[in-house]
Amino acid sequence: MLVMEKAAAKINLSLDVLNKREDGYHDVEMVMTTIDLADRLELQELPTDKIQLSLESRYVPSDERNLAYKAAVLFKETYKIKKGVHIRIDKSIPVSAGLAGGSADAAAVLRGLNRLWGLNIPLTELADLGSKLGADIAFCVHSKTAIAKGYGEFIELLPAPPACWVVIARPDIGVSSYTIFEQIKIPELQHPNTKQVLEALDEGDFLKLCNHLGNALEPITFSMHPEVARLKEAMRLAGAEGVMMSGSGPTVFGLLKHHRKALRIYNSMRGFCKDVQLIRMLG
Repeated sequence: MLVMEKAAAKINLSLDVLNKREDGYHDVEMVMTTIDLADRLELQELPTDKIQLSLESRYVPSDERNLAYKAAVLFKETYKIKKGVHIRIDKSIPVSAGLAGGSADAAAVLRGLNRLWGLNIPLTELADLGSKLGADIAFCVHSKTAIAKGYGEFIELLPAPPACWVVIARPDIGVSSYTIFEQIKIPELQHPNTKQVLEALDEGDFLKLCNHLGNALEPITFSMHPEVARLKEAMRLAGAEGVMMSGSGPTVFGLLKHHRKALRIYNSMRGFCKDVQLIRMLG
């Protein structure tokens, strides 16, 4: 039997860091949604009790270091599955880009194994399981617009954003979330207005959403990687209605209501970096 899963990338509409906990994690408040950029996974049962992972990427390991592999191990151990699986990942989401590519793959493995072995485990339970591996995995299991709290494990689904186009641009660098979070000084953070973002989603107000996008990590990433700040400013000057860095970066996205304008900004941004895409928001 072969099961296929889509692992959609995410963008942050709001990202706030509230405090650092005694366990070393940070309490966050993040409003996230999904975009039409995805990895594709194929999961096929093996005749022997082992996990095989294959993918073509020089930046992503295909062994037990991979989050997707770890998700398979955790799933098998939790539900006492004595069967094997081969997982093939077709990568489209850039690595270390603030788009949760690794987390999306791990979440897709949890959903896929649930289907492959007919366990009918609720998504909420799979999300709780995934949160043991990484902060964004619980959100990625649901793969819908949501607010994540705690260190990312508490998920509340939200109305999808108004339909729009998304231009994403990524400079040719990788950014480590761990490195960015190490630099956080809570008293110095500029906190986004998450309440206004939630109201914009409830009201379906596109311009209000664009005007209240906020990411508390931007100043840290910008200070370490000035090219990300320049990219954001270029997209803003090009005319995107809302512009923000996703996650800890370096990907910058712009929200556009109309395709003609989105296409113009897409072409404009290609002069600043090679990796530019024009896609739809999924929600």
